[in-house]
Amino acid sequence: MPSPAMRPSTLHLPQGDWATVLDCLCAHFPAIERAVWLQRMARGRVLDGEGKPIDAEHPYRAGLKVRYFREVPNETPIPFEEQVLWQDEHLLVADKPHFLPVMPAGEYVEQTLLARLIRRTGNPDLVPIHRIDRLTAGLVLFSVDPASRGLYQALFRERQVEKRYEAIAPALTDLQFPCVHRSRMIAGEPFFRMQEVAGEANSETRIEVLERRGALWRYGLSPVTGRKHQLRVHLAGLGAPIVGDDFYPHLLESRHQADDYSQPLKLLARGLRFVDPLSGQPRTFDSQLHLQW
Repeated sequence: MPSPAMRPSTLHLPQGDWATVLDCLCAHFPAIERAVWLQRMARGRVLDGEGKPIDAEHPYRAGLKVRYFREVPNETPIPFEEQVLWQDEHLLVADKPHFLPVMPAGEYVEQTLLARLIRRTGNPDLVPIHRIDRLTAGLVLFSVDPASRGLYQALFRERQVEKRYEAIAPALTDLQFPCVHRSRMIAGEPFFRMQEVAGEANSETRIEVLERRGALWRYGLSPVTGRKHQLRVHLAGLGAPIVGDDFYPHLLESRHQADDYSQPLKLLARGLRFVDPLSGQPRTFDSQLHLQW
């Protein structure tokens, strides 16, 4: 049976002339061999909308809700541990290490912050209220109770959360600090990168200098908006790419290789501050992690 830390993916079967659900799944996911689907079905890892197992002979029906559990054979363990900093009946705050994804994606299923915390707490209702990149370390806020989840999600959606980051990057001796960098960011090439282009700004970051050590400085970053890779793109655009960044300003060949744990991205989600929507009291959380020079 699936691990309690695992959550199924959902597919509503498309229109077609397949005889069985198995035939439809094989056509819809050509990269997954038929034998793999048969193995999953045999182990109860393909279910209908009511949670009942679907076998190899189950007849196809357009629109049928199918829930299946993703699997990554021989998933590589990530040798860094998360730390729970706070937990009450509504929230859990964790320090995520570098290289650990927040949510399952691609080659990561069990080796994710969400899966680890569900196993640790035994609470399958945990949901991250926001996310940070796999290569970024630091604070991630989780909802514990579905009943109050929407109130905390609204804080991020309405930009009521003050987020503070730190980064180590080359010195920008020609700029006056603190400064505000605004730009228009859109999807770049390849699809997982972003780029700055001419036009009305849709991203904004406040930047200050926290520490100077010769050619490298430690910056404090306060994003006003939350565009994908915003802090990495903004610093690279200013001429100070974050140490350890394989994406910006140029995509390096090393990203196609295994993670080099000795060379993490020097970016840390340092702090979160907001007014609690239930109690009305200010809440402040600070990461216990530190960027190493």
